[in-house]
Amino acid sequence: MLGTDVKVAIASLRRTKWRSGLAMFGIIIGIVSVVTIVSLGEGMKKQIVGQINRLGSDLITVKPGKSVTRDNNGNITKVHIASNIGFGTGSLAQKDYDTIKDTPNIDIAVPISLISTNAKIGDRQYDDGNIIGTNQDLPAALRQKISYGSFFTANESKKRVAIIGKAVAEKFFQEDVPIGMAFDIHGSEFVVIGVFDKFETAPLGLSTDYNKSIFIPYEAGRDLTGNNNQLAQILVRPKDSSQIGALISMLNKRLGEAHDNQNDFTILKQDENLTVTGDILNLLTGFIAGIAAISLIVGGVGIMNIMLVAVTERTREIGIRKAVGATNYQILRQFMIESTVLSVVGGLAGIILSLLSNYIIRISSNFKPAITWQIIFLATAVSLIIGIIFGITPAIKAASRDPIEALRYE
Repeated sequence: MLGTDVKVAIASLRRTKWRSGLAMFGIIIGIVSVVTIVSLGEGMKKQIVGQINRLGSDLITVKPGKSVTRDNNGNITKVHIASNIGFGTGSLAQKDYDTIKDTPNIDIAVPISLISTNAKIGDRQYDDGNIIGTNQDLPAALRQKISYGSFFTANESKKRVAIIGKAVAEKFFQEDVPIGMAFDIHGSEFVVIGVFDKFETAPLGLSTDYNKSIFIPYEAGRDLTGNNNQLAQILVRPKDSSQIGALISMLNKRLGEAHDNQNDFTILKQDENLTVTGDILNLLTGFIAGIAAISLIVGGVGIMNIMLVAVTERTREIGIRKAVGATNYQILRQFMIESTVLSVVGGLAGIILSLLSNYIIRISSNFKPAITWQIIFLATAVSLIIGIIFGITPAIKAASRDPIEALRYE
């Protein structure tokens, strides 16, 4: 019986193709929007996991501001979104870097200092990325290779030399290997001595894009700013990775004392970086997907309107079916199935278009959306639920028709 009702529903919808297509349009747009946004969020998480795995689990990040709240066991209970997107308070200074360097069991401590100025070559100015002051251990901290040339050494900490990302070479110097080329930073001439391999970029700008960055010696950067630079973060690797927990506890204690016990800094392990970034992505994905889901509601209202029109047009048909013995339940079920078929077909079309849009995004950008079976199941379930919810009113109206009045309807 159900199979017959579905065939009747499909035949009825095919008689009004254009109207049915317009009714499904809102569902299709909503499904495409929600599935694409959620799959982008999942893909970003996978990209971040890949970056963290490449950097290693023993990398420690020290950041300014209170980015998280922890319980008594040190577990993260809350992520402060504002602090993680640049609206936090607190700072890291030279004394913090010195404190970290002097802490036992530290293998490398790498400052990341953002220098507020632009690079120039004649009249051409580079303002697409950052100028970063750092030390000779940055390649080891990031586990990143140099494509051409070399990185500066500890003995070159005050020299006017620079290593650049690939995007800087292409956009600023307009060649792939600008080794030996000079440029100006804040009135001082710097010479390019190396070019990094291409960095894996973080999605949505959740961290600095090193491909667009110029790296200069930390001490040279301090000279440019009059020793008044603030640190964006400090990267740390322990000598013994099995003691990472004890090292973090010691760093918290020593930095806390240096900050007069003000909790205005954050120390994160790599897996905690994933937690923080994941929370930010979940918030963004949920917010945008919620907005996109409005189109699903609009689509549901469209289906309800179409079915109400269908009930009016088929009043005489309803009367004839009731006259030959059809029950209210059978009429109700027929129109419920028609609205459900309309919604589910729109949902399936939306899923197919979502696969296409994700493919286009993959080949045309750095984003790698990931559609999982859970997303497909959710989209199908939502389509089914919308068909049922917004089909109830037209179905009840159809079932409640008086057969005598229905037969008189012209």
